[in-house]
Amino acid sequence: MTTQIRPNDPGEPAARTAGSAAEQLRHELVDRLIRNGTARSGRVIAALRGVPRERFLPGVPVQRAYADDAIPTKHDTAGTTISAASQPSIVATMLEQLDLHPGHNVFEAGAGTGYNAALIAAVVGEHGHVTTLDVDMDIVTVARTHLAEAGVSNTDVVLADAALGHTPYAPYDRAVATVGAYEIPDAWLHQLVPGGRLLVPLRLRGTTTRCIAFERGPDGWHAVNSEPAAFMPLRGIGADAYQLVHLTDDHAVQLHVHQDQTVDPAALAGVFDTARHEQWTGVLIQGEVPTAWMDLWLACTLGNALMRMNVARAAAHRGTVTPSFAWGSMATVRGADLAYLTTRPASTAPDGIKLYEVGVISHGPTSDTLADETADQIRHWNTHFRTRTVAFTMPAVLPAADPAAGRFVLPREHNPIVVAWT
Repeated sequence: MTTQIRPNDPGEPAARTAGSAAEQLRHELVDRLIRNGTARSGRVIAALRGVPRERFLPGVPVQRAYADDAIPTKHDTAGTTISAASQPSIVATMLEQLDLHPGHNVFEAGAGTGYNAALIAAVVGEHGHVTTLDVDMDIVTVARTHLAEAGVSNTDVVLADAALGHTPYAPYDRAVATVGAYEIPDAWLHQLVPGGRLLVPLRLRGTTTRCIAFERGPDGWHAVNSEPAAFMPLRGIGADAYQLVHLTDDHAVQLHVHQDQTVDPAALAGVFDTARHEQWTGVLIQGEVPTAWMDLWLACTLGNALMRMNVARAAAHRGTVTPSFAWGSMATVRGADLAYLTTRPASTAPDGIKLYEVGVISHGPTSDTLADETADQIRHWNTHFRTRTVAFTMPAVLPAADPAAGRFVLPREHNPIVVAWT
């Protein structure tokens, strides 16, 4: 048995006596999410404590079900993951961003395992409702089964293209996409009530994505909050597929290339056999602090934006690449030249936090120029824009872009995005 936290009291770990291993692991996970500030509101915490994630991941060891990791649940014929159970910390972050209330009517794009719909259903309560959509019948069937077995009754799982919304249950108080989108479908905006909120992991340029909560104002849509995040891309008529470009024969280094980027795989063949250039910026970052704002600046200012460069451990160990993170680095390409971000230990701050210097490593016939330009933009961001706030809007009347002032207009067919450092 467990004692649930009161709806408006998120502060203390739940008191508990004997329970199953899954219950213990669930509470331990939620306790960590509380301590690190990810789960804050009582309603969200109660839902995370009350909905058994392991029921939505049958066949997955319970310890893995309650690790703070995403779990792939479906692959395409090439072996690429196309559906996954999101990382619990990301799930909790998005629930907080949504600002759900009892009685809300919610639209969800991307049914997945049904777990996120179950959490939303728990927050909105018996007088609220969740409509979740997916394009694959097998995913819809699995989500329906999981929700029924978990006793969740205030949801509907619909086989449909989520980019079209779902008019039978509209209008919605909240709409959320658990898939990444490049173009925000008009239906998601038009099917909201006045004062409603849309939360979408929006790919802004290149690989750079932020999970942005939009609300309508007198002059268009504006972000009320945003967080860094990455999701499986939307499929269907609004699909945002990407191409994998292999930079080594053993596929140990791969670039994620999106529709708004240009890469010639033949031009990059053997790029790591060319001379290596290093450019260090003097810009310091904390080891555990994400560089999302710096990455966004580079995505807006570099000609080919940034792309995710996956680096297998073998490639890092043999010195082919010196990545920033265990998974790899962010990179950019121009013709036959490749430049990617890296770091090296720098110093320790007075408060004991370890600092790292940001650098750029490049390969290719004229890559020293690309490395210099990338490093210059990092320094420019650090000097002039690092301490500013970033605003995201979809205004009714587009302003002129003004990169010198930190204002960029990201083109879209229907809903262009303005990114502005203010």
